[in-house]
Amino acid sequence: MQIDWTLAVALVVTSGLAALGGVLALAALQSRAATAQGVIFSDSAGGTSFLFDGELLVDATPSARALLSLSAAKGSPWVRLVAYLSPRFPDFNAQVVNLHRDGRLILTSAGPAPFTLRAEARGGLTRISLLDPDEQAGPAGTDPLTHRAIQDELAQLRSTLSQAPLMIWREAAEGEVIWANAAYLLQAAHHLEPGQDLSWPLPRLFEKTATAQGVKGQRQKLAQGPGRDHWFDLIMFTEGDGRLLFALPADTAVHAESALRDFTQTLTKTFAHLPIALAIFDKQRQLTMFNPALLDLSGLPVDFLSMRPTLFAFLDAMRDRNMIPEPKDYRTWRKQMTELEKAASSGLFEETWSLPSGQTYKVVGRPHPNGALALMIEDISTEISRIRRYRADLELSQAVVDAVDQALAVFSPAGILVMTNAAYAALWGHDPAERLSDSCLKSLCAHWRDRTGPTALWAEAERFASENGERDPVLGEARLLDGRLIECRFTGLPGGSTLARFKCAAYPEGPSPAFATGRALKQA
Repeated sequence: MQIDWTLAVALVVTSGLAALGGVLALAALQSRAATAQGVIFSDSAGGTSFLFDGELLVDATPSARALLSLSAAKGSPWVRLVAYLSPRFPDFNAQVVNLHRDGRLILTSAGPAPFTLRAEARGGLTRISLLDPDEQAGPAGTDPLTHRAIQDELAQLRSTLSQAPLMIWREAAEGEVIWANAAYLLQAAHHLEPGQDLSWPLPRLFEKTATAQGVKGQRQKLAQGPGRDHWFDLIMFTEGDGRLLFALPADTAVHAESALRDFTQTLTKTFAHLPIALAIFDKQRQLTMFNPALLDLSGLPVDFLSMRPTLFAFLDAMRDRNMIPEPKDYRTWRKQMTELEKAASSGLFEETWSLPSGQTYKVVGRPHPNGALALMIEDISTEISRIRRYRADLELSQAVVDAVDQALAVFSPAGILVMTNAAYAALWGHDPAERLSDSCLKSLCAHWRDRTGPTALWAEAERFASENGERDPVLGEARLLDGRLIECRFTGLPGGSTLARFKCAAYPEGPSPAFATGRALKQA
């Protein structure tokens, strides 16, 4: 079939032109509708106006876009516009909510140079216009409101720099100070000689070489007189051939570092003279600090400790030198050391190690901040020996007292029983050590009354024990319920203590009638 290409092309072009004509017609209709609703896409001289659909910016005039670019706020155009308008129109946020109900809103800003805000709701869109009543254009045809915003921002920046409590200055490529804020100028005036004034170029306060080398966090000292040095941290930013510098006050940091250094030196000296071995392990259980006493008590070389061994490596090395009590098998010892680490982490570890060499160590584990662990080892061999010797002396003294035939009882100045011998237990039929709560002179006098006939001797004994100072001995006799007669003697000892002695007298003929009468009275 033969195709007429000329006819086909003509049909395509005709249909394309028809479609294009329809599009142009639709665009013209939309443009007229948009113009009727106040759209400002092509408004080159529309002042400062914004068109929003809710909080979405549909369009803005060139001066309005310039105003948004000057806003310090970050975010959408609506957020930046609100940040600009809120200080100038305090009621804007409260009244713009009712704009679609009222249809129009007119506000006037406060201040010496007020301007007007006009907001209108049209066809679901919001048009906000800012009008300057003076209509004085800025330089080079700048919109008046944009020019005013620039001037306001410049005034704020100047006020901020003048009131900044830190020194800020600019230097040229060769190091000359070409600009400085008020804090810098005030410091520079303090360093002038009497009678001199500030001149150009401005005087330097810090070393030229220090600022020219590209400082960032460099600390410099500024002398104010004898004993009045001030420290500053210098920070520099490059600006073309010159540089912008900031001097942050660092006196507090310097004083804190100095105090920390002095405190660390004091602790170091204290640890160095401490007789207790100290080993501190970090949260990874590596040795981070130790004192010289650890070298003496552990027997470990300093090069091994300087390599920061782990806690288990440290204990293994001590075990190799017989500085840890040896269990029956290594597995039990390893489990015991694991329990040591857990107990020390919770602050519950405290043990006494009796070593094969005869030494005795007291080992205490305590947790430290950030998961660290402190292990303290103290040699208590002398103390243990002293305690053992004291106990041996007590046992020897008790043995000597037990060898005496007379029954003896010693009371403290408060009337508390301190010591008795075997003869006392045999005579009175009880051992006071079994009931320490009743081992006082008053309770024992009651026990003696129950086992003897009526006598005033025990009341006299209580009176004697309660007296202070020089006392005359109390002598007397008492007859036991079994008929034996005992001689009693109460004498004072140094320090206010009392010694009671009891001695039996033999009566081969048996109990006397008087004793029998006394026993009958007891039974009654």
